[in-house]
Amino acid sequence: MQQVNLGMIGGGTVGSGVFHAWEKNGGLMAARLGVQLVFRKIAVKSFDEPRPYPIARNLMTTDWQEVVNDPEIHIVIELVGGTGIAKTMVLAALAQGKTVVTANKALLSTHGPELFAAAAKSGANLYYEASVCGGIPIIKSLREGFVANQFPAIYGIVNGTCNYILSRMKAEGAEFADVLADAQKLGYAETPPDLDIDGYDAQHKIGILASLAHGFWADHHAIHTEGIREISKVDMQFAEKLGYTIKLLGIAKQISGKKPGVQVSVYPTLIPNAHVLASVNGVFNACFVRGDIVGDTLFYGRGAGKDATASAVLSDVADAALDLKNGGKVRVAPFVACVKGGRIAPMDEIVSRYYVRLCVLDKPGVIAKIAAIFASAKIGISSVFQPESQTGASVALILMIHDAPNAAMRKALAKIAKLPVVKNKPVMIRVENFE
Repeated sequence: MQQVNLGMIGGGTVGSGVFHAWEKNGGLMAARLGVQLVFRKIAVKSFDEPRPYPIARNLMTTDWQEVVNDPEIHIVIELVGGTGIAKTMVLAALAQGKTVVTANKALLSTHGPELFAAAAKSGANLYYEASVCGGIPIIKSLREGFVANQFPAIYGIVNGTCNYILSRMKAEGAEFADVLADAQKLGYAETPPDLDIDGYDAQHKIGILASLAHGFWADHHAIHTEGIREISKVDMQFAEKLGYTIKLLGIAKQISGKKPGVQVSVYPTLIPNAHVLASVNGVFNACFVRGDIVGDTLFYGRGAGKDATASAVLSDVADAALDLKNGGKVRVAPFVACVKGGRIAPMDEIVSRYYVRLCVLDKPGVIAKIAAIFASAKIGISSVFQPESQTGASVALILMIHDAPNAAMRKALAKIAKLPVVKNKPVMIRVENFE
């Protein structure tokens, strides 16, 4: 049986998880692949750093270059993270013609085209299934399983931290800050949590999916990104009354009209309770993929953690081993730029429905003033909800808005915010009906 040697950079939570999974099921993989997978060297920060699973001491080194420069190593697994030294490591491995397997979504989002070009130049390959949604095989599905499809829309709950926080806010009627603090104690949120709760982790992931789906690389700078800091338990409660659940969605959707393009964005969204994504709770991820031929499909599972990520990493290792078994030929390119002039539509061009919460004085004529501003902007109001209060006191005013361009909505809310009867900054959350 042919032997393929593995080297890994990173022996922490995920790295030790990969090694543990290989120890458990490496023999099964060999039987299925007809290739013996053998770890030769693993670079770690220190030999005694805490890790959930042990790694054999004789395999460890603290010098990552020993992994990259070892002529006996065929596949390099990069699990360091970040966009600094990790980029140097990956490029060094690719320059030597070694296949690289990575879980580094930030690196791919920021430097994807450069890394793919380096892989093509050296004749090596770059695999990254674990970079999006952990153990869910969404990358392989878009590249291979759905190769005959165009993708009118992809909707993803792709950040487990945000989904955990929003799920608990809804279930418990809790405030954002309280649930975040608890999530940090339980290890579901980092300290600081900005990358997750401000939407940037989801931005990296939906950008990768959008690129694969639409054939041009989505520049992360062009992806409109909002986090969940401004979501309150009040919004959760009103959304429930209206028949919706609030989720942080990554969206990649084809836009038609005078300026065709692709909407690629991340923001909190009201989802109808009847839709399957509304029931994805806790730290779980889900991707709802609409193909023009296959129709609607749903991918659901754990999006992070040592075991789910290890499953995806070893899946890529298996594909890379089969490449080597077949003479080193790259069977599936890491990314194929098949569309010229692809365009990410600016957020101001995007049309959607909206939920708006205002804090207003409860007095005659307030709704009329607000409605007049919307009317002048040619924005229609579909429904209005206002809880009872004592006259003269501030009260929440909830409006559901018909389809309107983001630019028009943004300008109208800026005018409404200046009205003397409006006491706080308006809260706006988009509504998605998956039509």
